[in-house]
Amino acid sequence: MASAILSDENSIIMLSRSELYGKMTQSFGFEPTEGQAIVMYHLSAFLLSQKENPTYILRGYAGTGKTSLVRALVKTLPSIGTKYVLMAPTGRAAKVLSNYTGQPASTIHRRIYQAMTFPDGSIRIARAENKFKNALFIVDEASMIGEQKEFGGSSLLDDLLGYVFSGENCRLLLIGDTAQLPPVGNSESPALDCEYLKSQFPITAATYELTEVKRQALESGILYNATDIRQLLSQNLYEYQLPIFHLAGFNDIQKIEPETFEELLHRAFANTSDNEAVIICKSNKRANMFNQAIRGRILNIEGEIATSDKLMVVKNNYYWTEGHTSINFIANGDMAEIRKIKHYEEMYGFRFADVELSFTDYPEAPNVEVKILLDTLNSNSPSLTEEESQRLFTAIEEDYMDIPNRRERYKEMKKNPWFNALQVKFAYALTCHKTQGGQWNSVYIDSSFNQKETLELEDLRWLYTAITRAQDKVYFVNFKDEFFDLEE
Repeated sequence: MASAILSDENSIIMLSRSELYGKMTQSFGFEPTEGQAIVMYHLSAFLLSQKENPTYILRGYAGTGKTSLVRALVKTLPSIGTKYVLMAPTGRAAKVLSNYTGQPASTIHRRIYQAMTFPDGSIRIARAENKFKNALFIVDEASMIGEQKEFGGSSLLDDLLGYVFSGENCRLLLIGDTAQLPPVGNSESPALDCEYLKSQFPITAATYELTEVKRQALESGILYNATDIRQLLSQNLYEYQLPIFHLAGFNDIQKIEPETFEELLHRAFANTSDNEAVIICKSNKRANMFNQAIRGRILNIEGEIATSDKLMVVKNNYYWTEGHTSINFIANGDMAEIRKIKHYEEMYGFRFADVELSFTDYPEAPNVEVKILLDTLNSNSPSLTEEESQRLFTAIEEDYMDIPNRRERYKEMKKNPWFNALQVKFAYALTCHKTQGGQWNSVYIDSSFNQKETLELEDLRWLYTAITRAQDKVYFVNFKDEFFDLEE
């Protein structure tokens, strides 16, 4: 039986579920696995659904074919007149999504938020208006979407669903991998939990999880070992045994000996491009150590910062992009490169630099002049600690004490450039949470597990997430022999 699909131009297209399924399998281009066929059938029903706020959650492990399904879906949608919007939590994840679909993708933040100037001159981030009609919003790497309160007391998850379903007849497809690390502060990924979403939001939701790893994927050492870890996770075997990495027969996964490590780092970072290599560490302290070693011994950088330094933004900021049309928001996780250094200064007990940045995941965006906070570069915390933030706030407030009303005083402080300094870290070595959603050609995984006899759930998810950041090669650094099958 045919159902009506409203196209983005409000024309009516009559289509049955089997016809839509046929179009999707044609776009798919080769024989789907059983799970992929089920998902295409589900998606056909989802696109034809007339129920309230239709939502579909596609869960799947690395190598199970999520990418092929999304690519086929994106190819199919224009033929049925359905407009789509591609989004991901970070700029690097959006770039990966854009690369595999061949279509533009943006961060969730850039799509659903806008900076608004109020009559009193203050600038605030507010949820944008969804002007789309009859559109499908496709969100990749949804395991990263958390419930921490951001703007106006709402979480990114709240605002994403609120934005999508404020549009007329819009749908939401959430895609992710439950074996990856959940958002900070969560034990599971709420955006991939169908029952939880239905209990919290007025949606009609369905879900499916792809578990069958494609045979050709297992020819990759990266995916073979990621699958082994995932099976330990799903069977709760990690409580009794360490994961064993299999290296024999694979040229894309390798244990590094200490004497060859520096030579490999020279090769990886001396002529680095934006997605060439990254070292993934368990702590900011370890990442700082590697960042200083790479800058000093590999790149021969002597200054505290230098032009061409690679940075990652570690706190949302909208102050420095006011007036920019193509980049209205600098988000936590955005990758940047220093193009010019204009000025260093010490103010309010902290150190700052005025620099010009390019944002490597947004090549079309112009360079942005910003003030960066140098203290966060080598801090052992993810960003300024609560104590440091309070100290900066109190020092800046001293300059505004002539304003008796505290609310008015704070409003003026929010216009202060030092108060709004961009918090950044070096991006040669990063914690696993900071790399999530991105991909690099080569990934060096630094071990912090050598004192453990068994690993915990979070450790396994950490390893799985780290391994699956690599496109071409994984190197294990500082892992003891017990982690490897050395008799193969």
